[in-house]
Amino acid sequence: MSTTHSTELGADIYVLRASLEDSTNLIAVGTEHSVEVFTVEDNSFTPVASFHIGQRVTALGFSPKTVSPSRSQDWFIEIVAASANFGLHLLTKSSHASNEHIFAFGGGLSGHHGCVNDISFCGGFGDDAARYVATVSADALMLIWDLYPTSTPSSPSSADLSLSPPPRAQPTAYTISFPHELRSVCSHPSSSKEFLVADARGSIFLTDWRSDPEETGTDGWRLFELVDPYALAASISAPVGGCASWKKDNVDIVGAVFGSRFSVWDISRLQGGKPLIGNVCLEGADRFRWSPTLPAFAISSRSPTKGATLNIHQLTHASSPTTIVLAPRPHFVRDFDWIFLRTPRIAAAVGRRIMILRVEIDT
Repeated sequence: MSTTHSTELGADIYVLRASLEDSTNLIAVGTEHSVEVFTVEDNSFTPVASFHIGQRVTALGFSPKTVSPSRSQDWFIEIVAASANFGLHLLTKSSHASNEHIFAFGGGLSGHHGCVNDISFCGGFGDDAARYVATVSADALMLIWDLYPTSTPSSPSSADLSLSPPPRAQPTAYTISFPHELRSVCSHPSSSKEFLVADARGSIFLTDWRSDPEETGTDGWRLFELVDPYALAASISAPVGGCASWKKDNVDIVGAVFGSRFSVWDISRLQGGKPLIGNVCLEGADRFRWSPTLPAFAISSRSPTKGATLNIHQLTHASSPTTIVLAPRPHFVRDFDWIFLRTPRIAAAVGRRIMILRVEIDT
């Protein structure tokens, strides 16, 4: 495993997300004031778009409608970004328009009242995949936004895109409340009605957000709850953080980090709910990301004690990770995500730098 190339921006990077659908080589990074989008090739970065928001970016989510410029001449970028003032922004740019467009929504009384920690578009393969997007926040709420409350989204074309997109209705939101602060949310390609949500106290909820409370009761949206026993015990005194990830090629596999341990569940064989558990680092882990193509996952820590490091775990022997040191202390990995080019890679944000790592695993 080695660093193939990197680039440095003019501001600190707080969030990094990769698009893993039709546009497999796009990454977006959120800084103190903007969202920058790049295509990533084997040995280069190419800027695609720059959206000036004016606030620190706290979360990003790629729309499945996004198509990379390196994949099609009719490319299209669509991202939802959250900012430090709890606002949300729909960011778009296309091959048919020279300017970036920012559509603000979700602020004030109609949105979150705490830091938005994560964003995920709806799963599945129909129009709903790009119509609905979930946001989770420190206010213990998950909001599912209808981005097209008066119409059905369509694929972009030269006929309906211009320098200034036409006025649109403000998105509407469906609210689901939880007991504690929410840290992460993700969907799965196999379903358009379920989100996997992790809180800051050691619990993971599989939610059916389309369920009718009048028919199923107030908790009808909760299909089941996974609990990390170590994290739950530690959270009695203080929050332990948390991040959960759903394996894209296996709907039954869920992984998460809470505090200094990771957990992996096979939902088809819960056997009382006990997960595979392993130690990460005493300083505490921050992000858990499944590889989209390999039987492996990666975990980062925000502690600068050991520098900017990533642990790569193979699923078959997860307790023996490969540790990659990206930069010496006091640096740390702010965020990272998997990219799939010809070989699997990880994009990591360290300070103002984006670093691309080649990941080679003997399967």
